[in-house]
Amino acid sequence: MFIQTEATPNPNTMKFLPGREIAPNGSREFESEEDAAVSPFASDLFLIEGVTGVFLGADFIAITKSDAVEWDHIKPFLLGAIMDGLQSGRPILGDAEDESGHAVYDGESSEVVKEIIELIDTRVRPAVAQDGGDILFHSYLADSGIVRLKMRGACSGCPSSTMTLKSGIQNLLQHYIPEIQSVEAVE
Repeated sequence: MFIQTEATPNPNTMKFLPGREIAPNGSREFESEEDAAVSPFASDLFLIEGVTGVFLGADFIAITKSDAVEWDHIKPFLLGAIMDGLQSGRPILGDAEDESGHAVYDGESSEVVKEIIELIDTRVRPAVAQDGGDILFHSYLADSGIVRLKMRGACSGCPSSTMTLKSGIQNLLQHYIPEIQSVEAVE
């Protein structure tokens, strides 16, 4: 098995491309070893010193490391763990598989929220997945026109995420939905 790697705009996140499906039913993010308990595969990756996050995309794994370790030191261990995990036959996600990942919203502005989610799913998520990340709808504050989004994978903590939000996503949403005044990231 040959696993390709790609740098992402986030210097602490690297994208690993094993050439097969990873999470075809929806991406998953694990921000700690405890979060990863539902995924034997992700749990094994957290055993490598310096790993602070694991994001499973449709056909890639984005791994975030701490500032205290260098990629040159942990990359060989990560490649070995990914290869072992994929060849072991154990489930990647166990029984817990995500669907869309978006927050559920059924307030007065549900039609606007449906438009927001459709634009995110069709125009934003495919683009950020190429960089090893994901963006999900979190909430919409109709009275102020603020859309709140959750950044995952390489997008979380990325130095260019503010520019992506303001110059890219906010402009896109405002173009199609005039009620939107601003876009913000949430933790």
